[in-house]
Amino acid sequence: MTTPPDFATLCNFRDLGGWRTGDGRTVARGRLYRSDSLAKLAGADLERFAALGVRTVIDLRYPWEIADRGRAPESLGVTWHNLSIEHRPYVQADTDPDVDPWRYLADRYAEVAEDGVAELRRAIEVIADGEHPLVFHCASGKDRTGLLAALVLSVLGVDDDQIAADFALTEHATDRLVAEWRDRNGGATPGWPAYGRAPAEVIRLVLADLRAAHGSVHGYVTGRLGVDAQTIDALRARLLTGDTKPLPTQGATGSTPTPAAR
Repeated sequence: MTTPPDFATLCNFRDLGGWRTGDGRTVARGRLYRSDSLAKLAGADLERFAALGVRTVIDLRYPWEIADRGRAPESLGVTWHNLSIEHRPYVQADTDPDVDPWRYLADRYAEVAEDGVAELRRAIEVIADGEHPLVFHCASGKDRTGLLAALVLSVLGVDDDQIAADFALTEHATDRLVAEWRDRNGGATPGWPAYGRAPAEVIRLVLADLRAAHGSVHGYVTGRLGVDAQTIDALRARLLTGDTKPLPTQGATGSTPTPAAR
């Protein structure tokens, strides 16, 4: 499986395959992707996306976001799920510049982890049992998407360093995310200097918070979310491979820097 194509309309799309697990297996490529909003797909990107063979899309946005900006194009013929995991809206661009930005974001993720129990559980069930390849996304592919990616990778047995590395790949998309915000807001500049940022420290704080509250990330997923053992077994069976060969590097599409080899 080659790395996914670059998209002109998406800036934060990537394959979650390639990360290693503690038992020596690898997250399979070409089965699970994360992205910014697929509503932006248009023109030649529709053909590029269709070539991936995606069968299922999980849209983590609020229904009102979908009503305002659209959903994955119907022409793709995918099974589409709207699972809005965030229940307390906040406007990142208007955040007080004086707050600790990484603690602030981690606290917002903690709210999602507490409020979005039913939706997060269902998302993991769909990833385990739905048709693959599968893509999950929110608006920027950063926060809601980043939390779900971290939970899935952790349950698969991927360690914190690799989870943080995947999360931080969004940093390569930050400039385009800011540019998109400016286009939507008449050329203004976000009031929060950390808008569009996704440093590894944020998800490390989130994982530490989950362990402090639930003993482990697995404990949160099986306890607070109520994901059963059969679903976790299915998730691992669908997404893990015994392949241990070196894999090519990849970053978020639209980025210039190349991340370190996995």
